[in-house]
Amino acid sequence: MDFKRYLGKIKNKTEEDKTEVIEEDNADVKQTLDFVDKNKDPYDYLKRYLKEPKYKDWFNRNYPDHTIYDAVGLSISDYLTIKRELFPESQTVEDEEPSKEENSNIDFKPTVEHETKTSFDEFIDERILVSRNAFGDKEMKIKILEVSDESAPLASKFGDRVKLNKIIVTIKHLESQQIEEGEFDIEAIEHELAEKRHYTSTNRWVPVNDIKNGYVTNLRHTTLISDAAAMDYIVF
Repeated sequence: MDFKRYLGKIKNKTEEDKTEVIEEDNADVKQTLDFVDKNKDPYDYLKRYLKEPKYKDWFNRNYPDHTIYDAVGLSISDYLTIKRELFPESQTVEDEEPSKEENSNIDFKPTVEHETKTSFDEFIDERILVSRNAFGDKEMKIKILEVSDESAPLASKFGDRVKLNKIIVTIKHLESQQIEEGEFDIEAIEHELAEKRHYTSTNRWVPVNDIKNGYVTNLRHTTLISDAAAMDYIVF
């Protein structure tokens, strides 16, 4: 695999390191960073991040490898909820789906109730996070590193979506068990491709349902790396 200029953060791992990778993937996604006061409402941090440019710059400088919602133990859905509260869409958009309020009054009750250790929403099948190349000798996972503050257009029609700026691509060679990892600024690559070749094929808008524990599901892998592949920054 050829990461070219993006080889700065590549890490080669041997078979002995596989245990460490598995433990990292299974880490508690609700763990907060050291600056977070556990006695404080975590949503207050999201509000400050969205409303105060200085606070946002401070966080991005000191914690470049984290998103604000992960840092305080929340999810990307929580981030979008607070964002909509602070910057609501126009009333015209809200009126596009009047039937949703009516359907919300319907009370659906499960036929069987029992205690579970893991809720269905928290269960993640790791297979949906992994994609394979055409030859079947490589596997890929994509982790979100940075998201845009842009509000998704036509959210009432297409649902909640997030625009990604930076990702971490991890590729595993199945024969040698070698693992390669690189950070990609897909926003910058998109602009570079448009400037040099006058087109771009990357769709950086990803539905929230296609994001699981900070990773992008395999259905979106091809679209996210298409520009990087076109510029020969990555071969998969």
